[in-house]
Amino acid sequence: MTPSSSRQAQPQMQVEDFEELERGAPETVRLEFINGKLEVKPLPDGDHGEIFMWLLRQCMQQRPELALYPEQGLKVETYRNGRARPDGALAPMGHFAGQGEWGDASGVLMTVEVTSHDHDTDRRDRKEKRDGYAAAGVPVYLLVDRDAGLLVIYTDPQNGRYQLRTSRPYGETVKIPAPVGIALETEKLKDFSR
Repeated sequence: MTPSSSRQAQPQMQVEDFEELERGAPETVRLEFINGKLEVKPLPDGDHGEIFMWLLRQCMQQRPELALYPEQGLKVETYRNGRARPDGALAPMGHFAGQGEWGDASGVLMTVEVTSHDHDTDRRDRKEKRDGYAAAGVPVYLLVDRDAGLLVIYTDPQNGRYQLRTSRPYGETVKIPAPVGIALETEKLKDFSR
């Protein structure tokens, strides 16, 4: 192991220290602890919000027994040492009752991220958070990739990695497999492309 790789393996802080820091952060700042590093999650723009509401409506119509929780804090990664706030966490109604700010990812059927137009979105949404959700055993990770105009579905988490990846362009009907089991009509997403 080289000196630089050993530094990368060490977290910037303990998860308990992160949680204390996050509790004291202003309401306008969203912090996450991904891959041992403190991350600042960008605030969403209008198109980001519209995409989330589009998805929320489709989930509610097709699976009314589930809820798409926005910005629900999740314990992720191996041994639940990471802390992420996915744009959405699809779980049975009432799943997070009594869990506090950082809920257990077990029982979450799908996490959702809508990419932001910032320099960290590639590393954060397309790699680190994806791997954190897989390590936590979340069955489906849906990435709405605004830069590419794609919905990317990751499934079958094993050994901290999703084994299957499917992508579909905006405009197609996108089937999200079990345990989610919904079909997304994505033509509307073209209205939110810039």
